[in-house]
Amino acid sequence: MLEELEIHDLGPIHRALLTPAGGMTAITGETGAGKSMLLSAIRLISGGPASSGRVSPGASEAWAQGVFAVDDRGGVAQEARDAGAVLEDGELYLSRTVPVSGRSRAVLNGKSAPRSVLESLASQLVTIHGQADQLRIAAASRQREFLDMVAGDDDLLARYRHSWDALRDLDDRLERLRHQESSARQRADYLRESIQRINRADPQPGEDEELKGRRARIENAADIAQGVSRALAALDASQVDVDADSSSASDLLNQAISSLRDIHVDGDFGELADRLESLNADLSDIVFSLSCELDGEESVEDLDAINARIHELGELTRRWGPTLQDVIAWRDKATFEVEDLDASPEKVAQLQDEREAAFDRALQDAGALSEARRAAAQSLAATVTDELSSLAMAGARLDIRVTDRGEEAVPVSDSAGEASTWPLDANGRDDIEFLFTPFPGSPQLPMGKSASGGELSRLMLALELAAADRRSSAAPAGEGGPMTFIFDEVDAGVGGKAAVELGRRLARLARTSQVIVVTHLAQVASWADAQFVVTKGASDGGQSAVTTTVAEVCGDARAHEIARMLSGSESEASLDHARELLASSSLT
Repeated sequence: MLEELEIHDLGPIHRALLTPAGGMTAITGETGAGKSMLLSAIRLISGGPASSGRVSPGASEAWAQGVFAVDDRGGVAQEARDAGAVLEDGELYLSRTVPVSGRSRAVLNGKSAPRSVLESLASQLVTIHGQADQLRIAAASRQREFLDMVAGDDDLLARYRHSWDALRDLDDRLERLRHQESSARQRADYLRESIQRINRADPQPGEDEELKGRRARIENAADIAQGVSRALAALDASQVDVDADSSSASDLLNQAISSLRDIHVDGDFGELADRLESLNADLSDIVFSLSCELDGEESVEDLDAINARIHELGELTRRWGPTLQDVIAWRDKATFEVEDLDASPEKVAQLQDEREAAFDRALQDAGALSEARRAAAQSLAATVTDELSSLAMAGARLDIRVTDRGEEAVPVSDSAGEASTWPLDANGRDDIEFLFTPFPGSPQLPMGKSASGGELSRLMLALELAAADRRSSAAPAGEGGPMTFIFDEVDAGVGGKAAVELGRRLARLARTSQVIVVTHLAQVASWADAQFVVTKGASDGGQSAVTTTVAEVCGDARAHEIARMLSGSESEASLDHARELLASSSLT
């Protein structure tokens, strides 16, 4: 949800701060006052194109920032963190700077970010329905995405795409097998020989380092024996000379311990004796370990075998290393690669069988997806058509055509005799088309080519209304905040009772989503929870340049603005009408 929009030096707006309501916000003002600059600011922070011509005269740069409330556990928050943003109190800051000369700069929570990151995040937070923006729904891919959202078929779509990925993977493997050249066969021979060589050596992880340690001990056996003997002679001479009659260090410690235990006077003598006993236990372990060193000497004859093994392992690491673990990993990977490079008829036949089974699974999953889409298309089209009649478009209708490509005859292989994925693609087996009939007797025409800007805005409003309940009920736990919808020109060609119904429906959508509408109709603005007025006037200092201000109107000030919108004047009759309209514009 958009909590705040701040603008500096964008077109005629030098400073503006907009704090939309959580429900419905109306933006009003005289034609040409600069309401479009607010939409331009939102497009900027949404990663849209930046033009230096939008910078206010005399300013060095334009700047816009949107503050959005998001759920810390939601996908938008996680995507922002992946981009390096640090979120505090569930707030996401998207800002954009456009200099007079040079490139624009996108910032995410105080850190520079690629423009594409802002575009990706904003696409999940804001939907703009303006004359240019809503034409995107004319794209078949957008229509399919919208229908899938209404259908709530995420699980079916995920299952199908898993099947599709498995099918494409098998197709890639078969393609490699069928089109192998001599170089591929040579590589297969090289891999087999290398694998055999490594298997004969049978290296173990860390074996070379262990052998080098053993070699070092053998080569320094004399120094080790001399040092260990001296240490044992100092600690316990009996370990190196059975006839030695001198007391060991352990014996001396035992004597000290016994002497301390014999003291029967208050003091720390008992504690000191305990510490000596602990020290004596450690000393005994050391003496035992050193004596084992004398018994565990390896023979010099082992040195040749160890050196030969180290040399053998060194040859492996030089070719496939740098470590034995890398050698083993290379061998395991090469084993799989050889399987793919093995173009034997048996291997091709096996993969073909696997591919046929994968294709059948993908067809079944695509069929289930088609059924869900057809059911959603019928329900959505009927709901939207009902809504259109209440939006001054009586007789208009929407039809959603879901065509199963599998119902058409098609060859099962291409010109090269290889298996075809038809009728499947990455999104299933359907062609989806939104067809709009603007008035009775008109032919069905593709959406976006059959309606004016105002009609298309109202059609998009009807679509969003039909999808609102589905969106709110289907949102998974942990996904935060309502979507923000911005409508421009939605009231074009509308007046009277139809305008009231238009405002009512925008207010209804605002129950589950945040709605911002740019309007010149009082009957629409009166339904808003908050209203901002865009006013154009001379700049400070009496200069010829004009500036645009944005201010929220409440109470009596709002009644005056509604009155101006109704009749162009603020007479008592207009004010009474405005107050009556505001009082009656409620869903409760």
